[in-house]
Amino acid sequence: MPREPLPPEVTGEDVLAALARLIRRLHDAAQGWTPPRDAVWATLPGTEDIPPVDTEAELVGHRDYCPGNVVFRDGLPAAFIDFDLARPTTRVYDIANALYWWAPLLHPEDRAPALTEADIPHRVAVFADAYGMSDRQRRELVPLAGRMVHRFHLTSRAAAEADPVFHRLWRQGVKDRMPRAEAWLAEEGPTIATRLTRPFPA
Repeated sequence: MPREPLPPEVTGEDVLAALARLIRRLHDAAQGWTPPRDAVWATLPGTEDIPPVDTEAELVGHRDYCPGNVVFRDGLPAAFIDFDLARPTTRVYDIANALYWWAPLLHPEDRAPALTEADIPHRVAVFADAYGMSDRQRRELVPLAGRMVHRFHLTSRAAAEADPVFHRLWRQGVKDRMPRAEAWLAEEGPTIATRLTRPFPA
């Protein structure tokens, strides 16, 4: 399980593609499962009143693909742990969450050194092709990712006000990283969207 910042050996396109295929397997397995009607889904402290952006649930997804939740075997993603934020969601939201951490959908200042100069639109396309994203999912990804990152900002701030652990994380850099991510995605989103809808070179 790598930690932030991502070490160079887990930033390759082979890792990104393997992660996409693993998430696709998880989604396909979860598609046929209906949770109990009285299921209770966890939230971050202080965020209960912030509306979700993934309201049209298709399946129960992981929703937190941070590096520490991805188990590697032989250099590639092999399993996921820590399903405490799992809840009904959409495939596109779960994909956007994974890309936030692993493309990543972050300002260059906040990326791992190995990814500072990375071609993020290309990396997103690598993931999309490995997952097998449909045309509709590709069109939906960038707008949803923008809403997701904005909500990350809101929930991070709310959790920081409610919980000392999240307050420490906020002070250690999240308070600056989130607005930078929002601004970067607003600027680069159209390029990512264009790359997603262009045929992948042979």
